[in-house]
Amino acid sequence: MEASPWSVLIVDDEPPIRAELRYLLGRDARIGEIDEAGSGGEAVQKILASRPDVLFLDIQMPGTNGMRIAETLSGLKNPPLLVFVTAFNQFAADAFDLNAVDYVLKPVEEARLARTLDKLGVQLDARRSATREGVPMRLAVERGGKRLFIPVSDICYVEACADYTHAVTPNGTYLVCESISSLEERLAKEGFLRVHRSYLVNVDEVHDVVVSRPGLLELRLEHVDAAVPVSRRRVAAVKERLGL
Repeated sequence: MEASPWSVLIVDDEPPIRAELRYLLGRDARIGEIDEAGSGGEAVQKILASRPDVLFLDIQMPGTNGMRIAETLSGLKNPPLLVFVTAFNQFAADAFDLNAVDYVLKPVEEARLARTLDKLGVQLDARRSATREGVPMRLAVERGGKRLFIPVSDICYVEACADYTHAVTPNGTYLVCESISSLEERLAKEGFLRVHRSYLVNVDEVHDVVVSRPGLLELRLEHVDAAVPVSRRRVAAVKERLGL
């Protein structure tokens, strides 16, 4: 089966550099959709919204720099593969500490970029193979008097209900005979974050962050029409996890 093309996000504050890199990437048949961001904030929004396969990331940018963005990616269950593209070579050691696939100096040469794309290809193939072969975690739930098992990845958020919880999915809401504190511990490795004493959120589902009132946030989700509140004491942790 032919591999699907890679989606790419280029992050650089200089439009000519983004345009040149877009041109070079577009010449490779493995590359599919290419998007751009001119700042760290815009990059985080696009990563959350479109989940690119690969991120080509500048380091020195106004505001949030590339290293800071890379640090926040570890909070995602399936972060994009990372390539730093920069004019400075002194950050290379730190870049590989952040699990970057490669570190490319500007101006980018086509032959050098081809080697980077080959490295990306190996890692993307391995990641996709592991996804196909892996057994997703499933959660025991109840609905309509029937006991079911649903993939944890289908759950958009969890809401506390006394000593039990409700798991909300695009296909409806299920009862879970387990406390939210217990689920918080079990689902942390699956990409869920406690954002409120009554809510756990699947970080991969967060599509947008809205300021509801001064000092308060709401999380808008991808696959369900919901605005999940963030408690004041958890705002800092949520912002750090989402790279805001």
